[in-house]
Amino acid sequence: MPSFKTTRIVAHSADEMFALVAHVEAYPQFLPMCEALNVRSRKERDGKTLLLADMTVGYKAIHETFTSQVLLKPQERTIDVSYVDGPFRYLDNRWVFEDRGEGRSAVHFAIDYEFKSRILGAVMGTMFDRAFRAFAEAFERRADAIYSASARPMA
Repeated sequence: MPSFKTTRIVAHSADEMFALVAHVEAYPQFLPMCEALNVRSRKERDGKTLLLADMTVGYKAIHETFTSQVLLKPQERTIDVSYVDGPFRYLDNRWVFEDRGEGRSAVHFAIDYEFKSRILGAVMGTMFDRAFRAFAEAFERRADAIYSASARPMA
């Protein structure tokens, strides 16, 4: 049962990083292996947002789509992702964003998953492990591109 956890200290606020990760529709623009992301539904309640989303990931000739429920909790600065349908037996993912002062934050990323098929797990497992390790870095690069560009003075 593969799992991965990391914490990265980034030069952006917890609110900025939360907003970046919460904008799931933009994932295909910068996230490794993410070919498409479609939000099927979005419900707002008590300051929280619940999304049902389909994500298509691919590597070479293999393409898989899976459905997840994404719970955005901006007041707590957390995002919880739970698996609904697709090639996994289960998939749980959690993001926690913690302010560190002076415009910096700690981004905690944890994921735990298992493929239904041992064959698919063997083929995709190593590649998924590499991709998950690159996710936090991809979000940090995206934050640098978006927030650092907007913070630069006009010449």
